[in-house]
Amino acid sequence: MNYNEKILRILPLVQRPARYIGNEVNSIHKDFNQTETTMALAFPDIYEIAMAYPGFQILYNTVNSQPQALAARVFAPALDMERLMNQHQIPLFTLENHQAVRDYDLLGFTLQYELSYTSVLNMIRLSNIPLRAKDRTDEDPFIMVGGPCAFNPEPLAEFIDFVVLGEAEEVLVEIIKTHQQWKKSGEARESFLEKVAKLQGVYVPSFYQVSYQQNGLISEVVPIHKSAPEVVLKRVIKEMDKVSYPLKPIVPYIEVPHERMVLELFRGCLRGCRFCQAGFIYRPVRERSVPNLCSQAEQIMNNTGYDEVSLMSLSSTDYSAVHELVAELNRILVPENVSISLPSLRIDNYDIELAQEVQKVRKRGLTLAPEAGTQRLRDVINKQVTSEDLYTAVSSAIEAGWKRVKLYFMIGLPTETAEDIDGIYELALKTANLGRHGPINVTVSTAGFVPKPNTPFQWAAQNTVQELESKQHQLKGLFRRHRYIKFNYHEARVSFLEAVLARGDRRLADVIEQAMLAGARLDSWDEHFDWQLWQQAFEDSGIDPAFYASRQRSYSEILPWDHLSCGVDKEYLWKEYLNALEAAVTVDCRQNNCTFCGACPNLQAEVLLTKGE
Repeated sequence: MNYNEKILRILPLVQRPARYIGNEVNSIHKDFNQTETTMALAFPDIYEIAMAYPGFQILYNTVNSQPQALAARVFAPALDMERLMNQHQIPLFTLENHQAVRDYDLLGFTLQYELSYTSVLNMIRLSNIPLRAKDRTDEDPFIMVGGPCAFNPEPLAEFIDFVVLGEAEEVLVEIIKTHQQWKKSGEARESFLEKVAKLQGVYVPSFYQVSYQQNGLISEVVPIHKSAPEVVLKRVIKEMDKVSYPLKPIVPYIEVPHERMVLELFRGCLRGCRFCQAGFIYRPVRERSVPNLCSQAEQIMNNTGYDEVSLMSLSSTDYSAVHELVAELNRILVPENVSISLPSLRIDNYDIELAQEVQKVRKRGLTLAPEAGTQRLRDVINKQVTSEDLYTAVSSAIEAGWKRVKLYFMIGLPTETAEDIDGIYELALKTANLGRHGPINVTVSTAGFVPKPNTPFQWAAQNTVQELESKQHQLKGLFRRHRYIKFNYHEARVSFLEAVLARGDRRLADVIEQAMLAGARLDSWDEHFDWQLWQQAFEDSGIDPAFYASRQRSYSEILPWDHLSCGVDKEYLWKEYLNALEAAVTVDCRQNNCTFCGACPNLQAEVLLTKGE
């Protein structure tokens, strides 16, 4: 059903009505009633956050490139809009045509952050779709999820029909074609799930049974359906130049974070930082070519009018042809007064000449991530940078005219001591004092370490909330005396809840549902996060959250995500965890011999660089 008239009547009553209008430049509109497969692409946050996420535009482009498929966007309504929707009996709707989400064939959520889980459930509830997958009928859409959190979707397993594991461009097309064949067959709902379960990278939670021991540990996870493999292997794009990229991205009506065009240089990272989930789940590295990227930049510039292009990847300066690329882009962009930004710079390969070349049009502050305050702890996490690397990079930047530096650190890392916390202060103080005419302005930001699935630290215990808060208090006391150093930190309870959901299993379903029904949503926003709602939900469900966050795991323990594979061998991750405890460094395999992580042979893929080292 179309709710256009009702929606237009309430828009004058909400903040930022442009969040719900649609019809932006480059948005795609197809005939809903004349399309074989319709998909509501959902991002469980408000419009501004969703539209700043490049991956969402890739999915939108992928689905709409299929002649008999359409993708329409749906985002979490802000609280004022949600109240009015409930008051006027308007269900959740898509932006492109103000069609009810429940009318679509597929509802696909991007899981970018664990604290979005209550928003996922709230969006399902607002769509008048049964929350639990087992309660859905032929009248309901199939609910699917993907993104980095999909590598452990178990806390949401009761609510979703199937999961896309890994990169979606190819498998999403296969899912659409499978859906169209199933739709014509007239077979039962489960038949579609049987068919997609046979596609590499698709996981159907209801096809697996999880059993538990009396001590709360998992005893086994077994497939209970003939279509379900024992282990679901992620999908990977083997050659990036062979998949399409959105050359006409939607231009938002209102200001969003990172308002610029985005070029994806490559996927994957082989640096092997042991805390970094993305560095393991996106292996191996596969680069796009310089001509392809330059062509994309020129077309996107002409199709959007943006005055900045961001060179996006996990570590952009690791792109093997970065100097050639920047030179070519400047040839195209500088005459149009379009600037380049490199958002992910590494301290150890910081290149002042490259930085000056990048910022020919506009000069911004310098952002670097030492991650830890001492060399010992940086070796533990395999962050292969030194304090001297940092001082050299900042000194060069100051010489070239930079006046502001942002430094990112984590607290609560495995083996961390008070000396490591003091090291953050000392590193920041020395950095500030590198100024030629007095201290420079330094912003220090810290976040609590969260052990993530598919990393060497997936077995590690997280610091308790009290321990994290004590370390924050220690740093606040140290930095209080320096007016040129600004100190920011992440709420400890948020980090704790993130760890619970990141390493959780299916028993958390009741907790998430109860928290949502009690009012939890948009939990990643400080003004909306309510720890008491979650605390009550844990108590009512009889679940101790510390069991998931603050408990050390053994190698023999069955982890909730062991039946889902990113391609990296579990044995390799354990070896890296033991290396971490010894502060032993593992080098990047692009410059040295293969480290035998398993990603290339398991995925039948290989590292693809634009040019040789």
